[in-house]
Amino acid sequence: MINGQNEIIKHHQYAIEFVRSLNNLREEKWRMKIEEGKWTVAEIIGHLIPWDEFVLNNRLPYLFSVQELPIGPDVKTLNATSAGKAREQEKKVIINDFISVRSELLQKIEGIPDTRWNEEITIGQTKLNLYDYFKGLAEHDLHHFNQIKYKINQ
Repeated sequence: MINGQNEIIKHHQYAIEFVRSLNNLREEKWRMKIEEGKWTVAEIIGHLIPWDEFVLNNRLPYLFSVQELPIGPDVKTLNATSAGKAREQEKKVIINDFISVRSELLQKIEGIPDTRWNEEITIGQTKLNLYDYFKGLAEHDLHHFNQIKYKINQ
């Protein structure tokens, strides 16, 4: 296993454990906005689920094929829809859904051969390798996890 792949795998393992730990969060903190005009913890975690599903269904199957990548969803629409859904769902449902989908994504990532991690892929007009693609997604996760940690430790 190459270092980049190992780093991404460790990130996803961490993400699963971090979100699992939110089961201990009191409901009022779970439903509290991280700051004025921003989402709640529930909405943040809830919006990660459909993006993981998108990567599973509309990125991974196409990355190493000759088929063109499917067009990505409208970011604002997907985020608004997923945040709205999270407002209606119980905490345990959101957390379990996140863990389930992220675990499936982790399993698929673990199955990517070492030789593929440095191959160039094209997404839209952007050319990058698989590590850089997943590194960008991990940075997005960490941005939100840091927001959550800051809020719950206030």
